[in-house]
Amino acid sequence: MGCSSCSTGKDGQPSGCKNNGTCGTDGCNKLTVFDWLSNMSLPNGEKPFDCVEVRFKNSRKEFFRNTENLSISIGDIVATQAQSGHDVGMVTLVGELVKVQMKRKKVDYKDKNLPKIHRKASQNDIDKWQKCRDREEEIKKRAREIAIILKLQMKISDVEFQGDGSKATFFYTAEDRVDFRQLIKDMAKAFGIRIEMRQIGYRQEAQRLGGIGSCGRELCCSTWLTDFRSVSTSAARYQQLSLNPQKLAGQCGKLKCCLNYELDMYLDALKDFPSQDTKLFTEKGLAFCQKTDIFKGLLWFSYKNEPANWHTLTKEQVQEILEKNKKKEKVASLEEYTVDNFVKEEKVFENVVGQDSLTRFDRPKRSSRNRNRKRNKAKTNSGNGNRNNNNNRGNKSGNANTSKNKKRRNNNPKRQQKND
Repeated sequence: MGCSSCSTGKDGQPSGCKNNGTCGTDGCNKLTVFDWLSNMSLPNGEKPFDCVEVRFKNSRKEFFRNTENLSISIGDIVATQAQSGHDVGMVTLVGELVKVQMKRKKVDYKDKNLPKIHRKASQNDIDKWQKCRDREEEIKKRAREIAIILKLQMKISDVEFQGDGSKATFFYTAEDRVDFRQLIKDMAKAFGIRIEMRQIGYRQEAQRLGGIGSCGRELCCSTWLTDFRSVSTSAARYQQLSLNPQKLAGQCGKLKCCLNYELDMYLDALKDFPSQDTKLFTEKGLAFCQKTDIFKGLLWFSYKNEPANWHTLTKEQVQEILEKNKKKEKVASLEEYTVDNFVKEEKVFENVVGQDSLTRFDRPKRSSRNRNRKRNKAKTNSGNGNRNNNNNRGNKSGNANTSKNKKRRNNNPKRQQKND
């Protein structure tokens, strides 16, 4: 998600706005909300909503009340209230949509104790904020070294400075509880700032850091997904996916959130579908279900004595056999039903391109050596041809000259008298 002014430069930094994802156009921010009410005017007598949404580093967003009635728009950098001092962030949403977002995140917009916006950030505030942002990578590296020396089982994933530079929040992940009291003392001595440690989950870590998924797109949790629903392996079973943890796990190490996207559709399709444990009783023997295809509505069964020989049945045929089995009636064999399923499908092409062979471009490539040899042979043959032509021309010209000389001698009368 990049705005039009964020083209990458030589050093990897954006060559356009140079804000590295915090530009005023709000086109390359994380978890952005499109303001579709921006072009609509308020009714007469209505006052604009006095709360705004402010985004800080990565995906952290908070709501603040505009008590000073400042003219704030999306993309403005403001100084906000903090526990001690002030913080600096960028406004990402204003107007009535802020109320909708507060209801969605279960924040009371009528609460009078909401933090406030002090002012629009001055140039001095922005310069100090940028200096603090530049120190974050160095401090994160040093903090990881201190944690390794203390042999703490934790991973410091991100560091966020407060806007005035008086405080730094360290986000970390750990499987068990960690005693980091000595770590805080050592970091406070080394950095000379107040330290706050905040533990986050693995999904929250992927949301903050971002990345590219196996689908080739940016992670859903860092672009638009705000709530983390639980994902179980049953979602993969319903969708008939192989239970391979390397393919089903995301960058956070947990099951991918996208497994829940199409789960409801599969559950609706499976309501009228026979279960995987279905058994069919026939006179030829007992048949077990080996495979199902939800989209085509087909099931594959095999006899107990012939597990390698599969028979294709539709779900209507399976239900018909099951109803007969409930009445304690057995079907003669599955072959009676599978004969009807073998119907040749006619190939219908929508355009001329569909009629072309898919392997038309799979011709073996000629080696460059053979090409060079053919070119050299052609050159030598052309050179020999030119030489032969020149020789033939020379012979023809010589013969012509000798014939002309003979004619001259015969026509000369003095030479004839001498000869006589």
